[in-house]
Amino acid sequence: MDLRRVGLHPDFWHPVARSSEIAAGKTMGASFAGEAIALVRTDSGALHALEDRCAHRQVPLSAGAVCGERLRCGYHGWAYDMTGECVDVPYLSGAKRDPNRVRRYPCREAYGLVFVFPGDPAKAERSPFPEVPSHADPSFKTRTLDRLVRCHYSFMHENLLDMNHQFLHRSLMGGIGTVLLGRDSGDGWVEARYTFTRTGGRRPWGEKLMIGERDEASSERDTMTIRTRYPYQTLNFRRAGKANLALDLWLAYVPQDREQRTNRTFGLMMIRRPPVPWLLDLLWPVVARFTDGILEQDRRIVELEQRAWDAQGGDLNREVFPVVLELRDLLARSGA
Repeated sequence: MDLRRVGLHPDFWHPVARSSEIAAGKTMGASFAGEAIALVRTDSGALHALEDRCAHRQVPLSAGAVCGERLRCGYHGWAYDMTGECVDVPYLSGAKRDPNRVRRYPCREAYGLVFVFPGDPAKAERSPFPEVPSHADPSFKTRTLDRLVRCHYSFMHENLLDMNHQFLHRSLMGGIGTVLLGRDSGDGWVEARYTFTRTGGRRPWGEKLMIGERDEASSERDTMTIRTRYPYQTLNFRRAGKANLALDLWLAYVPQDREQRTNRTFGLMMIRRPPVPWLLDLLWPVVARFTDGILEQDRRIVELEQRAWDAQGGDLNREVFPVVLELRDLLARSGA
């Protein structure tokens, strides 16, 4: 099976927008794998998700107007309640409107993100919602990541889980040697653990601010643990001799188009504050520039992978790393 033709399974809670993008009384259009979704924040501030088309003429409901707790289509003013039922056709008072409804998606807000459940709504309540405990921990400072990447979501999982690609970041990180400490897997997840050695160049300031200094007296190793627990991915970094995480990262890659050749990557990057907490706030622009540089290099390379797939008409990769082979099997088995 060509993994790049496997769709992301819809029976999970997927982020589709940032909460700050939708003010009270406003709408916005979002997407999951080509399904157009209208996010609606009513005048009360409650957030809802409806199919982004009017049952009448199929124009996007996200181009409509919020009126109290209803949404009116911007074309003829048909009004929908937040269950998706058409409750008013202004020029046909009393007309039968039962067939005129649109789909309602289960919708939740958490961590500053808007999540929808695009699959079978009957499964939404029992589907595990992502847990990101570091987000609420005041000892961490959080940066929200949000970018459009023109590749299949599987390339994103492989890029992060395979830390042997550090040569890609040599201009920003200097020389880095990667050592695989071990790997594990279970029902719905694959994990790899790494440590790193410096082979050349100096540590960049951005890295120092993100993960701090190691305990030189410790005989332990720095440890980076990366896990794909379908469909999400996490990375955490623990300094040698330190009890607490220095860095905690949560990521989701949400397909935008029906062919799933473009994804909107949402991430929560939690960085532990140093002993002088305000120092991280002061130097936050340095962290942002450094992480943006790393992420931009990753974006370029995975988009080049996608271009190769497009040009060749299939996956001709000659993968040899056992961690990635195990990951690919997980993504293929779990996908749609």
